[in-house]
Amino acid sequence: MTTIQSEQTRPALPSHDLTGKRVVVVGGKTGIGLGIAQAAHAAGASVTVASRRSASVADHPELAPFEQISLDIDDEEAVRAAFDAMGALDHLVVAAGSTDGSWGAFMDDDMRGVRSYTTNKYLGSWACARYAGPRLPPHGSITLLTGGIAARPKLGMTSVTSAFAAVEALGRSLALELGPIRVNTIRPGFIDTDFWTFLSEADAAAVREKVRAKFPARRLGQAADVGHAAVFLMTNPYVTGTVLDVTGGEQLVDWAF
Repeated sequence: MTTIQSEQTRPALPSHDLTGKRVVVVGGKTGIGLGIAQAAHAAGASVTVASRRSASVADHPELAPFEQISLDIDDEEAVRAAFDAMGALDHLVVAAGSTDGSWGAFMDDDMRGVRSYTTNKYLGSWACARYAGPRLPPHGSITLLTGGIAARPKLGMTSVTSAFAAVEALGRSLALELGPIRVNTIRPGFIDTDFWTFLSEADAAAVREKVRAKFPARRLGQAADVGHAAVFLMTNPYVTGTVLDVTGGEQLVDWAF
């Protein structure tokens, strides 16, 4: 016999409200991380952004709503000290990743690139989750970030693909290890941020046009799209151990930049 819960006993519907919550976004001063920090702040959270990059509010007024700290996630002791100093938090997002170009193609002359990228993206995510985890409440969450290349590898990017796959496996493992704290991963596709400045202006314009023409969403992804997804994962109490694609359908089409 099926029992129908009364309105009084049903759990409250999930809300995107983060009022009174503290959110820490590692890698939250630029790009996708900044989009996540802005979305969490708009949902009512008190937001701390952490990265190696120092940025004055005078030069970067978009950072004015946030507490800023400096953090190098390659340095485990620095990560430990940073979370010791921060104290309690409700949600952690690790959006940081290597931007120094040391991406490590498989047949590079040596393995410095792959070691650099893996240490930064995979072990950096591990360290942040490790030292934030004990400071999260049972209703808290950790959100990691990878990228579409984790599902569709591209030539010359073996290190990035492998590190992203490892981060996604880490997220699933931590959902078991840390439950009831929820752990999820966001897998963004093409997101139109300053990340693409490594391309020439003409090449970047060509990539954007290809995205608009080929991706089923028929538009460029924005950091705010990933921010919306991150707030959903922070506030939905029954989503854990998942990888959420925010790709505009990128995984459904063949394309290369």
